[in-house]
Amino acid sequence: MSATYALRARKLGKTFRIYQKSPGFWGSLRGLFRRKYEENAAVRDFDLDISPGEIVGLLGANGAGKTTFMKLATGLIMPSGGDLHVLGHVPFDRSRAFRKNVALVMGQKSQLWWDLPALDSLQLLKRFYELEDREYTERVGELSELLGTDHVLRIPLRKLSLGERMKLELMACLLHHPKFVFLDEPTIGLDLVAQRRIREFLKSYHRRHGVTIILTSHYMADIEALCQRIVLVDRGEKRFDGSHDAFARLLGSEKLLTFMFTRPVASDDLLFREYSPEWNDKRTEVALKVPQDKVCEVGAAVLGRYPVSDFGTEKLPIERVMHRLLEKPELLPR
Repeated sequence: MSATYALRARKLGKTFRIYQKSPGFWGSLRGLFRRKYEENAAVRDFDLDISPGEIVGLLGANGAGKTTFMKLATGLIMPSGGDLHVLGHVPFDRSRAFRKNVALVMGQKSQLWWDLPALDSLQLLKRFYELEDREYTERVGELSELLGTDHVLRIPLRKLSLGERMKLELMACLLHHPKFVFLDEPTIGLDLVAQRRIREFLKSYHRRHGVTIILTSHYMADIEALCQRIVLVDRGEKRFDGSHDAFARLLGSEKLLTFMFTRPVASDDLLFREYSPEWNDKRTEVALKVPQDKVCEVGAAVLGRYPVSDFGTEKLPIERVMHRLLEKPELLPR
């Protein structure tokens, strides 16, 4: 593999063989002698290059193959076909050098002991990664300062909030100073304040150390704040790979026009229906997706016909683009 890539995948595939059980007692009995299986391709013909220091957002619906790809890239499962190299290593070989340079955080799983303070778990990880005492002390000090966790390191994990536990998971993940970090839904279930703090930490840590990061999230705020590049996965296939702006243009060069009215207005006007209107419950506010070359025309028409109290225009947010593509994946380019 070329040294210019932190990750390179070529025709990567992963197929799971799933047992299909017939219902009832007789179905269970038949399954003892003759089993029916279904082949499910979770990842197929996947090509991806990631350079050192990039932060890449991996997007897709539930079951699209994002977590399977993360598990392939960290060596937790073996591919069914294709080639994959991470930091010059074949992940499933699980070489010592590879394991000491990658880390995986899964928002719904914990690597810390539930009934013990985080410091006890970190001490165990120190021995696992063969860290020197001085290096360990420096790393814990730096990470606890960045994350603001010094006051919770000695409290049993089960007594902490979800946000505090996620910060400690990140500490455990980064303790050995990995070069490549895989974050699978790191802000899932967190409130808005906790989400923002995790994002700020990741940005700060990336500036300091220049690590390569792949992030999956269903929160578009995470992607917009952290990721320089977006990769969209649908049914195991890569369907988009590019910048925020290029992603927003997948549905065309539309802008979002919002109008607020002093009183409820008729929502069945063709002027609105032509531009995919989204109304509030009282019919006093509407958002329209308007082609860029018609923004002035539509704006003038609405202002001239209805009692507008305020209005605004902005680029179509990637959250709206993502929502539309999840509803209609046939809109994705082939």
